Amino acid sequence: MNIGLNAIEQNKSLILEVERHIWQNPETGYREWKTHDYLVGVFKSLGLEPKFFDRIPASIAIKSAKDGKDRVFEKIPGFYVDFDTGREGPRLAVFAEMDGLLIPTHPESDPKTGAVHACGHHAQCAAIVGVAAAFSAPGALDGLSGSIRLIVVPAEEGIERDFRNDLIKKGVIRYIHGKKELMFRGLLDDVDLAFMIHTAQGKCLFCEKGTNGNIQKKFTFIGKSSHAADPHEGINALYAANVAINAANALRETFTEKDVIRFHPIITSGGTAVNAIPDKVTVEAYVRGASLKAYSQINKKINRAFAAAAASLGCRLIINDICGSAPRLYDQKMIDVFSSAGAAVLGSDNIDMDRSWDSGCSDFGDITQVMPGVHPHIGGAAGISHGSDYKIADPVLACVDSAKIQVNAAVMLLENGAALAKEIIKNNSPAYSSIKGFLAATDEIDLEREAVIYEDNGNVSLCFT
Repeated sequence: MNIGLNAIEQNKSLILEVERHIWQNPETGYREWKTHDYLVGVFKSLGLEPKFFDRIPASIAIKSAKDGKDRVFEKIPGFYVDFDTGREGPRLAVFAEMDGLLIPTHPESDPKTGAVHACGHHAQCAAIVGVAAAFSAPGALDGLSGSIRLIVVPAEEGIERDFRNDLIKKGVIRYIHGKKELMFRGLLDDVDLAFMIHTAQGKCLFCEKGTNGNIQKKFTFIGKSSHAADPHEGINALYAANVAINAANALRETFTEKDVIRFHPIITSGGTAVNAIPDKVTVEAYVRGASLKAYSQINKKINRAFAAAAASLGCRLIINDICGSAPRLYDQKMIDVFSSAGAAVLGSDNIDMDRSWDSGCSDFGDITQVMPGVHPHIGGAAGISHGSDYKIADPVLACVDSAKIQVNAAVMLLENGAALAKEIIKNNSPAYSSIKGFLAATDEIDLEREAVIYEDNGNVSLCFT
């Protein structure tokens, strides 16, 4: 057993303790301060000094068209540590996510907040503690070139939209997802390639060809309240929302299979009293797809359908679109690396690295738009992801074995003068040549506007892009 893997075994009890502690103390995105403090203490116990995502002036962060203000973006949860081999080579980033979900029906959710780690991010944090222990061991970096950056990152889940929008308006953050926020703050400017492992059900290590990206949407229909017995005196915002959802549903047959489009709306506010015509109704939704271009085009069609539906009933409509996470575009060579790294730990019968494209989303996709990366899954969980029965059934697999596989992969990439990592970087053709270019492209999707204009002469204009 090599030095790093031996160190993981020696710290097995610590790794499993971390998994239990974070499971029992769940927090949602950009609120993970208890998790942050706990993990900082664990990393310090390994002799490491984490570096934080501190306040940063806008003049230092990448400026987009919407961020030219003289402001300071505040400190956010999370940290990173660097392991420098002292030899020239690329920088490899390894991620773990801290945030949980809001599922108050889960029997182990926080009774006050409803938060629970029903996607297994807490197991990622436990695994990265194992990776940190491995590369902290004396001699573990011998024979490697370049450097390794372990990044404990907040806010992967796209939830609590109003809370995060408020943080953006206050200048605390620029983006609703953690990895994109780190890109904006310049913390990935010197990173050349990246990976992470996500927890999943089953017993194997697996990987898809790639996954969808998304646009996160909020529609606010504004009508006119009246007594329900006199509906002719009001404008029913709930009916407008229902017509809009039906209009968008009628577009589904125009979605092509190759674009893997998904549209799923929910009505988050539908009225306040049964005997009053609803005058304000909100609908939240995602548009998902396999390419930014594809789901951007579909998004315009859906906005048009909603605007036309609002106009048909005489409602106002405010559209708020935020470009969420981009599609994950995996590097095939890095998939191959994890196939070998995983087989060395789990055996080749427990490796499945050729699954079809998946319609789920993750902000790791933002990383893969600008550099080679891969995001495989490892078993160990049971129940339904994001469900009220989710749990970690095999913490050794989900945390300890995950750490071993990640260490194996890092060694394969950075041994022999980092020859394999350099080859991957040379042959990879990212969708965007720079982080700045990628952020600018996603900023163009963001939209907040009144979508229906009623003119004095009776004409109606739709403004949905």
